[in-house]
Amino acid sequence: MPFSLIPRQVFDRYGDVTAEYLKEQNITLLLSDLDFTLAAKSTRRPDQALRDWIAGLSAEGITFMIVSNNRSGIRVSEFCADLGVSYQGRAGKPSTRGLKAAMAQAGTDRAHTAMLGDKLLTDMLAANRAGVLALMVEPAGGAITLWQKVLHGLQAPFKAMSRKRSR
Repeated sequence: MPFSLIPRQVFDRYGDVTAEYLKEQNITLLLSDLDFTLAAKSTRRPDQALRDWIAGLSAEGITFMIVSNNRSGIRVSEFCADLGVSYQGRAGKPSTRGLKAAMAQAGTDRAHTAMLGDKLLTDMLAANRAGVLALMVEPAGGAITLWQKVLHGLQAPFKAMSRKRSR
């Protein structure tokens, strides 16, 4: 699959990715990163807005699953248990193995799958390599550390290319 860091579309936050948009793209499975995509890394439990968004997707026939590189299986498993969603932990993104395992678990293929994330070098690269729709969000909670600020600054030109393409 192609080596590309450019997402198909960039959204301000996860809630801007609507069921209608996903259905227009023929997506039946939405995979999502957890940290900085759905919640700040320090957030221990999902909020009601996230619960409502996932319920809205589900009501429209879109399966939702978390695919995370997070090394703390406890945090991811507790967060997902609170949400009532499945997850693929220690996904190894940008490797495609975690995304492929999630698709197999959900019983769908790459043509009907999207990956939502906040990082080019893990989430978007894995999505593009796996041949799934690559959707990016700005980091939830913002870039806090110096490294995060540098990393997100380096992502800016790729996000700009994506925004230019989607106009």
